[in-house]
Amino acid sequence: MFQEFKTFIARGNVIDLAVGIIMGAAFTTIVNSLVNDIIMPPIGVLLGGVDFSEYYINLSGTSYPNLAAAKAAGAATINYGVFINAVINFLIVAFAVFILVKQVNRFYRKPEAAPAAPPRSEVLLEEIRDAIKARN
Repeated sequence: MFQEFKTFIARGNVIDLAVGIIMGAAFTTIVNSLVNDIIMPPIGVLLGGVDFSEYYINLSGTSYPNLAAAKAAGAATINYGVFINAVINFLIVAFAVFILVKQVNRFYRKPEAAPAAPPRSEVLLEEIRDAIKARN
């Protein structure tokens, strides 16, 4: 069983997957910073100083000045502003992965497949045609 596990781990696909997961985690930090620190502030300014992360629905019935205060009090909230930020994060990551895959596929284009060999009947007909031409 240990030998099978060692073979499984040593296969290239598993190691590639592990590297991909590590790189993805690092990339997520970069994308979160891009969204929260670069993209969302200008969008907030364009929308009149709106900070999406502060949008929430308070389910407890008590009034709180902001989301942090509601969370500190343990109030039940629906944080739809945080969800909007998460959707924007996802769209940016999806677009970045799309561009990455597109570029990688461009570098690893498969060579054009050779045309398929003609069917055996066509080959025989061509040989008969060539034999008749050679006789005449």
